[in-house]
Amino acid sequence: MIIDAQVHAYEADSPARPWVHQLPNLEPLELTGDQMVAAMDAAGVDGAIYVSPWINYRTDTSYAESVYLAHPDRFRLVAPIDPNLDGVAERVAEWSETPGAVGYRFLIFGKKPFDADLPGVAATVTGAARAGMPVNVHCWHHLPRFDELARTYPGTQFVLDHVGLPQHNTPPPPDDPFADLDDVLALARHPNVAIKLTGACTYSHRPFPFDDLWEPIGRIIDAFGLDRTMWGTDWQRSTRFYAYEQAVSAFRDHWPLSPGDKEQLLGGTAMRIYRWDRYPG
Repeated sequence: MIIDAQVHAYEADSPARPWVHQLPNLEPLELTGDQMVAAMDAAGVDGAIYVSPWINYRTDTSYAESVYLAHPDRFRLVAPIDPNLDGVAERVAEWSETPGAVGYRFLIFGKKPFDADLPGVAATVTGAARAGMPVNVHCWHHLPRFDELARTYPGTQFVLDHVGLPQHNTPPPPDDPFADLDDVLALARHPNVAIKLTGACTYSHRPFPFDDLWEPIGRIIDAFGLDRTMWGTDWQRSTRFYAYEQAVSAFRDHWPLSPGDKEQLLGGTAMRIYRWDRYPG
């Protein structure tokens, strides 16, 4: 099975389901669960880890839950957690019992307090460990905080989002996207850390199949191993860079890995870490 390790879906902004912020530059202005499934079908992708989009809905996962109920064989769900809100422990416990739920997510922006010993952080991480779910962490420019999390909670599975390095929302890619790659590779020393290659193709300065990425991404795979590395697209954020089919085909059809290694990178590792089979269907 091919499993995309991170996608987002959302309805158009409306009074019935309003966005948290008006986002006139977002493309597309809607990407529903049905549309995401159609894109996956066209590209030959069997399933995806659907991360409820913080930018649209913050911690409200109601739309993600409705998409899972409509397509229980195609999606598993990750919920954003704001550790500064009240009732975090209760929310973490509630999510662990939600149909389709397989993980939690922190987003570290530097605008709000975030430390490993923050009560909401501790409640999320320990609750995730009890539920057997990973904690995904978006932390561009804040890798030391991720390192602290991994050291403080060795019994929790963490997943580093989006290669751990900044990615643009619109072309062109960063001039030197892998300038801080050594800081990412150093995190491989923590056995409880996995990494997602989601959005990696946005770093490329070459056309499809983005072969200038093979060397730096190969270093990541070598450091973490295929049992801790997951392919994914971060669709819809990457829509302005390439078609969904290209983000799939670059790894499936062109990446210089053996068929067995591709099977693990493109799905096997994600299915194990997110315990895809905890839900039938």
